[in-house]
Amino acid sequence: MSAPINESTKLFLSQAELQELTNRVRRTSQATVLKSLGIEHRIRPDGSVIVLRAHVERLLGGAERPGQRAKVYQIDRSTL
Repeated sequence: MSAPINESTKLFLSQAELQELTNRVRRTSQATVLKSLGIEHRIRPDGSVIVLRAHVERLLGGAERPGQRAKVYQIDRSTL
């Protein structure tokens, strides 16, 4: 039995999420906004826009996934 898929586990952003991110409804306008934000996207043969969820989370500082830890830097004071 497979686990239910919620929005945060999907590979691509939903159409509603794209509209919220870009504040645009038309696909061409969404692509223009995504390009200006530096968000990589692709256009499907039917003209719809797809964006990888992981790319947006990484680019915009979204929540880290389990198993990922932020690097901790320490100052080497041994030479002082």
